[in-house]
Parts: sequence; structure tokens; C-alpha cells
Amino acid sequence: MGLLDKVRGKPKKKAFGGYCISFKGKTDTLEEVFGSGDITPSEMTKLLWAYIKKKKISGKK
Repeated sequence: MGLLDKVRGKPKKKAFGGYCISFKGKTDTLEEVFGSGDITPSEMTKLLWAYIKKKKISGKK
């Protein structure tokens, strides 16, 4: 139980849906993932999921 949970008095919950993504050991910069130009939030989401699928860093718990 973390300090914030103790202060709030709430027990820590499991992640919703059991889906996990681990970026441990990844050294790519945000510019490498998203590019150097301006993008919309929806484009950012699409690029992030493309990166996750390309690197195969997602999975079900």
C-alpha cells in the first residue's frame, strides 16, 4: 500500500481489464515515437499503439 493510499484510506485496486504494457528497457525518445511535428491527441494515440504493437510490449495479465 502506497503512501497516497494510506492518506486516502483506499486499498490499491488491480488494473482494469488486466491489460499491461511495460516500457522497461526501452530507450526510444518521444520524438522517435511521435515525430517532430505537431500532432493531435487522436494521432498521438494511434502512433503510441502502433509503437506498442511493433515492439510487442503489450499483453494480458
